[in-house]
Amino acid sequence: MAVKNEDSKNKGKITLDKNILVSIINLATKEINGVESLGNKHRPFYKKLFSRYDDGVKVVFEKNGALTIDVFVNIYVGFSVPDIAFRVQENIRNSLATMVALKPLKINVHILDVECDKEVADA
Repeated sequence: MAVKNEDSKNKGKITLDKNILVSIINLATKEINGVESLGNKHRPFYKKLFSRYDDGVKVVFEKNGALTIDVFVNIYVGFSVPDIAFRVQENIRNSLATMVALKPLKINVHILDVECDKEVADA
């Protein structure tokens, strides 16, 4: 699905592919210190078949034109989960606003796993 943004002054339109939004969201999420990765590796096999998740990001366009985003992340041990979730939401919101002039209605951050293999000392 593509997003259309019509400008009444110039009578033009901008069309964005959903993959561009997923790429912007991926980059914005990975910029946050404490995020280990995005992904859905912990979801059961049968659930992966019936729902579409692109690299840990789910983008849904509502009927009223609103944009809902679900991000599935793995974090490093030693970081505050609420702090990382808030910073991910803010970074996604700012990135979409500056790059493609979209304001999502909801940004849901799902913490799937805490990576214990590598401890980060500056948490």
